[in-house]
Amino acid sequence: MIGKALSTAAPGLTDGAHSSRASSPGAAGEDGAEPSAVLVRGLAKRYGEIEAVRGIDFSVHAGETFGFLGPNGAGKSTTINMLCTLVRPTAGVALVAGHDVVRERDEVRRNIGLVFQDTTLDGYLSAEQNLRLHAELYGVPRSVVNERMHQVMQMVSLWERRASLVNTFSGGMKRRLEIARGLLHSPRVLFLDEPTVGLDPQTRSSIWSYIRELKAREEITIFLTTHYMDEAEYCDRIAIMDQGCVIVLDTPEALKANVGKDRVQIQTDDDELAIVALRERFAIEATRAEGTVIFGVPSGEQFVPRLFAELGQPIRSVSVARPSLDDVFMSYTGTTIRDAESSQLDTRRNFARMMNR
Repeated sequence: MIGKALSTAAPGLTDGAHSSRASSPGAAGEDGAEPSAVLVRGLAKRYGEIEAVRGIDFSVHAGETFGFLGPNGAGKSTTINMLCTLVRPTAGVALVAGHDVVRERDEVRRNIGLVFQDTTLDGYLSAEQNLRLHAELYGVPRSVVNERMHQVMQMVSLWERRASLVNTFSGGMKRRLEIARGLLHSPRVLFLDEPTVGLDPQTRSSIWSYIRELKAREEITIFLTTHYMDEAEYCDRIAIMDQGCVIVLDTPEALKANVGKDRVQIQTDDDELAIVALRERFAIEATRAEGTVIFGVPSGEQFVPRLFAELGQPIRSVSVARPSLDDVFMSYTGTTIRDAESSQLDTRRNFARMMNR
């Protein structure tokens, strides 16, 4: 259970040695005008020689939907685990709802809800029993439990299934129930770690409908991680994370506007020669990703006829698209998010082989 996971994480953490942590900043926002829901300075996590998170800085405004976008293995979940007091930082400082995640763990936990990537529901209990157990663990007054449970289960359209065993629920229904559970104790910040991972597109869309309805009904800050580009579009602001670092942070619209170029993808008989030809004939630096040659140019549709006429290499297919968040990711990292995931998966496999020798 989520409450149990949070409460049982404490014994492994002590209030000693956090000597590398910077002096604690105030809870004010970056402009000093209003408090931030989350404030992070120099936050880092190291596992032996592996730097999972490398001294990141950012803040989350109260009431916004804030997204961490990046490939699996980028450090998103590790960061959330530190912010939720499940993992102790190696260095840096983080405040959640104005409370230090190391020195004030209990206060942080009272003010957050958390939905993990993998389900933590008890499948042998009913939906209602799961929520009542959560209410007990979080000390929700019994006088308000029934009303609050009805409210959150109605919000995710599960009230009529409250007596059903969780084992009878689909993946999407379980995710919706976990979101309801995370809201039951009225947290100030709700953390959603890959909230739609493994779900089909239709269920993903419905989950996001519930999240948007949640924002309209509850005074809450939502902090989520995702590697789905379309989901990141729903966020007020996005921090793109790669290899343990925050690469850039802004609104989705501003990030795409900064790219300023259309994305052109071509397939050729010899991609390496095509990349050389693009450099020599058009002064364009292209990259190969996802089995195609990709580059950016202003007014891509107008450039395509010239490309066919002057490239000097047979072109088997071409596509042109307006800037997307994937283009933003590529412009800052030099690769697409899918190729980054493949590369990091290979790195983790090699590390596992080394540890097994």
